[in-house]
Amino acid sequence: MKIAIGCDHGGVPVKEAVRQELESAGLDVLDFSPPGESDYPDVAQQVAEAVAAGDATRGVLVCGTGIGMSITANKVDGVRAALCADPYSARMSREHNDANVLCMGGRTIGVGAATEILRAWLRAEPSAEERHVRRRAKVAKLEELASNERLSEGAGRGDRDPRPADSQNR
Repeated sequence: MKIAIGCDHGGVPVKEAVRQELESAGLDVLDFSPPGESDYPDVAQQVAEAVAAGDATRGVLVCGTGIGMSITANKVDGVRAALCADPYSARMSREHNDANVLCMGGRTIGVGAATEILRAWLRAEPSAEERHVRRRAKVAKLEELASNERLSEGAGRGDRDPRPADSQNR
């Protein structure tokens, strides 16, 4: 299994622990973390796109709280990022929601908790129970509808003013 990882400056110690844990488990790691201070949207996009493209099986993102990374990663089609602060939530994010990107807060959890969360998330697999399969299918349908709407809105409208209509003439 290949795991894409990344952090901004707020998640370096946790990301390093994640990297060590993954490598000691014999997993391949793609690290998108830039040196020094960085903007979380850039890192989250790179990891999310690697997962969505199939270059990585799953991804792990760490920023100060994990919130920015999770919001950003979820903007990429095919990514189901979950912000987890405990092993139970991590396991449920896989079993119930088939999360393919784990997000954690480098300033909100310690290294020990992060490795426990990571282990629980890696061990878990999506549940085959009908209710969870049904619910995941509903989410997938919403994703498809949103993707189709974005495609149809953007077709032939490259010169469209992105400002709301009521503010375009000001």
